Amino acid sequence: QVQLVESGGGLVQPGGSLRLSCAASGTIFSIYTMGWYRQAPGKQRELVATIRSGGSTNYADSVKGRFTISRDNAKNTVYLQMNSLKPEDTAVYYCNELTFYSGTYYPGDYWGQGTQVTVSS
Repeated sequence: QVQLVESGGGLVQPGGSLRLSCAASGTIFSIYTMGWYRQAPGKQRELVATIRSGGSTNYADSVKGRFTISRDNAKNTVYLQMNSLKPEDTAVYYCNELTFYSGTYYPGDYWGQGTQVTVSS
């Protein structure tokens, strides 16, 4: 069974930075595209960044230029560096392995507990 453990969230002022980590186990991590999702209160879960097994990345327009996704296959860990944070980035952040099908990324069946990011002065 896949296990995903997110960490690194917290309370930060607007303009600040955080680095999230997601450790995966029970999966062949290196072959999967990995993604970071976020879910704000009352909103649907949103995919904000993806990284393919070879390292190519993609970002939602809302975070492009501010967030950077990376991975360390030796540690089965994916990261999300978040800079220039805004109040609208406030959400619970989750990672997952992704499957690409018919032009859309689909998450795996297992989710971690997520990590809360709150951007507020």
